[in-house]
Amino acid sequence: MTKRLQHELTYDAPLAEVAAMLRDPAFREKVCERQRVISHDVTVTADGDAADVTVERVQAVTGVPAVAAKVVGDQITIVHREAWRDLTAGDYTVGIPGKPGQISGTVSLREAGGRTVETVDLEVTVSIPLVGGKLEGVVVDLLKAALRTEHEVGVKHLA
Repeated sequence: MTKRLQHELTYDAPLAEVAAMLRDPAFREKVCERQRVISHDVTVTADGDAADVTVERVQAVTGVPAVAAKVVGDQITIVHREAWRDLTAGDYTVGIPGKPGQISGTVSLREAGGRTVETVDLEVTVSIPLVGGKLEGVVVDLLKAALRTEHEVGVKHLA
């Protein structure tokens, strides 16, 4: 089974400003701080309009169903990567080293009237018999919460 997550984040800023923010290590650090992670490491490399953004974070596992806590334990390492081909589109992956599952898809930016919409389109697969579908739902909910936090920090960052 696979669950799909498509989430839009709208910013009152031109595309170039939003793209710069998403490539800014200081912005990514603020997001990690707001998410109250245990530790994090942000790496950004750029080549013209292309960029590779990797955020590795360790966070406590709280507020998830018991079946999810059993699989991941009381803390988890998450590796989030955005491989931007240019200012408007890239590949988006989230990995949990040593855990069964895959989260991958795309990220894109589009501007209209001075506002920019970031669209994250992901497929979430957890390869565990019997409980995989339930865990996929939990992962989608956690990803939505993380994207909402990123958006809140982004709105303040751009203000």
